[in-house]
This record gives sequence, structure tokens and C-alpha cells, in this order.
Amino acid sequence: MATQTVERTADTQTPEAVVVRFAGDSGDGMQLTGGQFTLSTALAGNDLATFPDFPAEIRAPQGTLFGVSAFQINFGSRQINTAGDAPDVLVAMNPAALKVNLAALKPGGLIIADTGEFSKRNLEKAKYQTNPIEDGSLAKWDVLAFDISALTLEAVKPFGLGNKEALRSKNMWTLGLALWMFDRDRQPLIDWLNAKFKNKPEIAQANIAALNAGHAYGETAEISGPLKKTHIPAAEQEPGTYRTITGAESVSLGLVAGAQLAELPMFFGGYPITPASAILHHLARLKEFGVTTFQAEDEIAAICAAIGASYAGQLGVTSSSGPGIALKGEAMGLAIMVELPLVIVNSQRGGPSTGLPTKTEQSDLYQAVYGRNGDAPMPVIAARSPGDAFEVAIEACRIAVQYMTPVMLLTDGYIANAAEPWKVPDPSAFAPFPAKFLQEKNAKDAKGGDTLLPYKRDDKGARPWIKPGTPGLMHRVGGIEKHVETGNIDYSPDNHQVMTDARKAKIDEIMVPDQEVSLGDETGELAVVGWGSTYGPIRQAVRRWREKGKKVSHIHVRHIWPLPKNLGELLSGFDRVLVPEMNTGQFKTVLRDQLFIDVESLTKTSGQPFQIAELEAAIGKYFDDVAGNEGGEVAANLAQLPVAESGHDDGSLKNKRSPQSGEDQ
Repeated sequence: MATQTVERTADTQTPEAVVVRFAGDSGDGMQLTGGQFTLSTALAGNDLATFPDFPAEIRAPQGTLFGVSAFQINFGSRQINTAGDAPDVLVAMNPAALKVNLAALKPGGLIIADTGEFSKRNLEKAKYQTNPIEDGSLAKWDVLAFDISALTLEAVKPFGLGNKEALRSKNMWTLGLALWMFDRDRQPLIDWLNAKFKNKPEIAQANIAALNAGHAYGETAEISGPLKKTHIPAAEQEPGTYRTITGAESVSLGLVAGAQLAELPMFFGGYPITPASAILHHLARLKEFGVTTFQAEDEIAAICAAIGASYAGQLGVTSSSGPGIALKGEAMGLAIMVELPLVIVNSQRGGPSTGLPTKTEQSDLYQAVYGRNGDAPMPVIAARSPGDAFEVAIEACRIAVQYMTPVMLLTDGYIANAAEPWKVPDPSAFAPFPAKFLQEKNAKDAKGGDTLLPYKRDDKGARPWIKPGTPGLMHRVGGIEKHVETGNIDYSPDNHQVMTDARKAKIDEIMVPDQEVSLGDETGELAVVGWGSTYGPIRQAVRRWREKGKKVSHIHVRHIWPLPKNLGELLSGFDRVLVPEMNTGQFKTVLRDQLFIDVESLTKTSGQPFQIAELEAAIGKYFDDVAGNEGGEVAANLAQLPVAESGHDDGSLKNKRSPQSGEDQ
């Protein structure tokens, strides 16, 4: 199988890592196939990362280019940080799947195609003039083409299914072949099928028969050339209990853990929207942990219900994606005005408006940091991977409870849908932050009697949390400006100035951990600064350049607002700063505004994650520029990348020091 294209260890022909992409019509079950192959990969002990990629249409016309669904998995015996740049193996279930995904396949890679679907009609739907399997256009790849449809029908024939129903097992036949190719155990998949179709045993048995038939085909077919059995050894991992987790699952578990650490019941108000809906689905199955889930009639009702729950003494949580977050904007301002804890999860997708519902982007950063009327500061933190989302969700809960503020937690479509192995943490490793409710009046009046000041602030700038109905602690809530102490309506000029300053100071002074260097040294020639899901490709690109002796470091920021207080000083230790992000340069603007440091953007808004090669080439271009080698090999490689968007700002990359540092700007 295309052995020359995969990364290998120095002393063996066994590949260190392999990238496989399953692609077919949106009704072909590619996401299910990929998910079950991921399960078998995790059970085999490989490290892995996945990238589900599916159309926005609920059901696009069958066989068309815009109806293609794909699932990519990168797995290996070494650390895996991304779903891989280019597949080593492409499984194409129809002509459209081949056409849409062929450009991504490595030269010399393996194509497995179902000839049963390469009919004249399907070729026309995919805009093929001739059959690519027969016209020689696939010569630079290994091709294994056979009639998977017919082989599936033959395998399930004993179960008396109609052709349409029988062909639904094609994905299991393909999965069986893939399990044979990579030396995987079928039994966990057989157990899963029996459990899934326990009320329809004939369907379970048909799918199992198809799975076994695909596996047997690999074992018995005497095919020379590309089809070989490959065993990928298990990756070295720290001892512990592991499970495969998606970002949506990780956020859900982290929110539950955060509520438990705060010793609070949790209320989740949500409204279905891609790709955030999965969080509502997961939390609905966790009621035993004191979780109440509420599917509201719209986005505004969802967040307002969550604010009401926080007012009543629970941890209010809501979730959406960009368009829904926009609808929640006024209610976020209400939560900021009444100063109640609230966690808002934004699973970002491409925009604007409905945009790219099933594609990934990081274009809601301005919305998260600035996107509300009035001066309405809110902490913003971002997860870097599916597993990291667990800790980030706990951190969001901590900040919300301790500082009495709404908090925005950013993920994106890639993190939400992707999966990776996750070491289940020791619960004792997380420090509790129990919520404290005011039980008695907290001040003295002019006559020395007890009185309530619901906006009297503690050393963190937070006002007290008061449950409604607490005897003697009745107070006013609402969206009109509050008196600095009593909380009564007061929109006098001086009071509004004081309250605006107090709300801002509370957020500005939130204690967040100092920024650390993710990979490399604390000073050097180039710092590549990322946030969110760019972590994996940045890390791998920086690692490769460091192995070549270049002074480049990777810095990945979790706390977007407020920024870590040492970040400016840390970045000033580098000659140049590059910020790759899947938008038009939003975090670059935040860094320039807050740190007075000139940074350069590398932007991408294609709906697809960065490839390692794109970032590796962009980093190399800077070293070519420094050396005066404008025609350098790396710069040439960058120009040849078909999906790279170099989006560089004009002007020098020279890092301008902050005025506070006493150096020239």
C-alpha cells in the first residue's frame, strides 16, 4: 500500500503513521465507518486524530459533488497532533467522492474505489467526461478498483434484504477490508453491531456478514501490488485509563466537572445548531450529576433561561455557534450588567450569516471579545484540542463563579467533531472552587444597623451571589444601570462612570496563569503564536524547523481576554512574531492593540484546518527572507501549495517593543 509515502522509522519498513480518508455520498455512512475505525484504532493502542468533513445540506442529491461526506484519520506509533495533511489511502465509494478528494491524496498513495458505483449516470453527476479508473488519469497513484457493491450484495444475500437495504451494508464491507489492512480485531465492531441492532437481529447479522466478507477479501484475494497488510505498533503512552473523546464530549464532561467543583447544580439552556448541538445531546445523558437540560424555542430564550438559573443559584450554561451567539448578544449584556456567573460555549463555524455550517473557522474572536453593545467586557478562553476542552471548560466555570461574570469558551467545528485519545484525569488533581452565597446583610447603615449592599465588591472585584428568597436580602436585578453599592437604578453620569470602570477592572484583573512556551525556547528569531485548534499543525511545523536548527518557538494562548500578563514580555524576546489563524487576522489585531507589538498574520478561511505543510512553508519563508534568499526552496514550496492563503500584512516583521519597556517603537 503506497508504502513510500508514509513516515517511517529509521530501522524498519513499518510506517510510523498512516493517514486514511473514507469518502462517499452523505448516505453511505462514512462518518459511522470512520468512527468505528477510530474505535478499533484506539483499542489497538495507536495515537490518533480525526477530521470528520461533511456537507451542510441535510441530504444533497445522491452522487453529486456537493453531497460528498468524508472522514479522515491519522494514526500511528508516535505522537499524533493533527488529522494529517494528505491521505496515504483514499477509499472512494463513488465518482464524486473520488473527484472531490483526489487532489489531497499523496502521490503514490492508494485509491480503493467501488466500481459498482462508476456508472455512466454517476460519472456525469461527478462531471467526469470519461471513467477515471479506465482512462489512465490515475497513473500516479496505486489503484485498487473492484465492485464493492456486488460483493456486499453477495455477502448479505442469505438474509433476504432488498437491494436498497442490502447496499446500506457497503460501509461495513469497506470497514472490514480496512480492519484487515491494518491488522485490527473485528470483535469489538461485531459487539457494537449486535448492541446497536439488538431489536433488528437480521440487520445486525447482515452488517456483520458484510464486515466479515470485507475482511475475508483482504485475507484471500490474490492481488499483487498495493493491497498489503500493515501493522502499526501501539504508541507509547503514560500509564493510565484512556478513552477516545470528541471535543463536544470533552466540553460536556468539563462543564459537569466544573459544576461539581463549584458544588453547584448545572442548568444548560440550548437550541439546536451545527456544530454545537452535540453538547446538548451529551449533557442530556448526564442528569445523574445534577444537570438540567432545556431545549428552548430559540437562542434568546436559551440564554435567558440560563441567566435565570444563575440568578436562582445554579451554574447557568448555554451553547451555540456564530449566528446563535449573535442572537444571544443582548442577553450577554444583561448577564454582565447584573454580574451573574454564566458559561457561553461558542463552537465556531464559517460565516458570516449561515455561512459554512459544517466547516471550521476561527472567525468569531472579534464577536467574543468585542461583540456586545456598550462597554461589556467578558473573559474569553479557547480550547486547543478535543482533550484540552475538558480543562478549558473547568477553567470557564471557575472564572464565572469566582468573578461573578459570564465567560465565553471558544471551540470550533474541527475541535467539536474531531476525536483523539484522552487520558482520563484524576479528579483529585483539580482544586475545588465552591460557590459562596451571601446569607446575611453585609454592611452597616448610617445609624449602625445592618443593611444589604448587593454590589459591594470583594478583593476580586466580584459582587456577592444572593439566592432569591434569602431572608432580608431582597435586591433589584435588571438591565438598567445599577447604583455602585445598593443596586438600585441609577444612571447618573458619575455612577455610570464608576460602574463601567468597576466592571472593566474586574475582568482586567482576573488572575490567569502566566503564558508558557509550548515548544522551543523563551527567546529566538521567530515566535509562532496560535490559539484554538491551530495547535496541532503549528506544533508539528515548529518541531520540524527546530530539528533543522532554526530558532523558532511555538506559543499557544488559552486565555484570550484578558491576556496573560507576561505575554507581552515573552513575545518581546523574539525578533518576529507570526500568528496563523483561520480568519482574516483577528487575534493579530488583539495582540497589536493590547501589547503594542507588531505581529504578522498567516490567514486561512477555506473552511478547512491548516495543513502542517502550509505552516512549515510559511515559517521557512521567513528564514529565506532573513537570509535574503527570495527564491529559496521553502518559499517555492509555499507558492505551490494549492490551499495555502498566505494573507501576510504589508510592512516589516520587526518586533516593535512596548513603550513601557523603554525601548524605541
